[in-house]
Amino acid sequence: MNIIKKPLPRITPDNKPFWDGCRRHELLLAECNSCHKVHLPPGPCCPFCFSDDLGWREASGRGTISAWTVVHREWFEAFRADLPYNAAQIELEEGPRLTANIVNIDNSDLTVGLAVEVVFDDVTNELTLPRFQPR
Repeated sequence: MNIIKKPLPRITPDNKPFWDGCRRHELLLAECNSCHKVHLPPGPCCPFCFSDDLGWREASGRGTISAWTVVHREWFEAFRADLPYNAAQIELEEGPRLTANIVNIDNSDLTVGLAVEVVFDDVTNELTLPRFQPR
């Protein structure tokens, strides 16, 4: 039996390239240089093959909604002015799933399978958030 000794993926601040890309209004995703799969969260290793040889590449920012909900609680200070807001799981064309909020659409028009594209919102001088709107 093979025992994998590399650490399992974790959500940490290792995603500096992701946030730097957002500030430039680019959606960057972690890509494994060994198995060439794109994934989120970036973590210290690939969740598919456990390689730690990772890079970053620009993504289209297009995808579809796989689930959504209305958020009434302030999870982050940056969202305080938006309460309540629509949060969704976005299945990106590149394969991974990203959680973000949906803008420029009424709740009555939100549906699973809706095609969306990324837009970027400068929330503070230090933080730009990827959000999605209907295509």
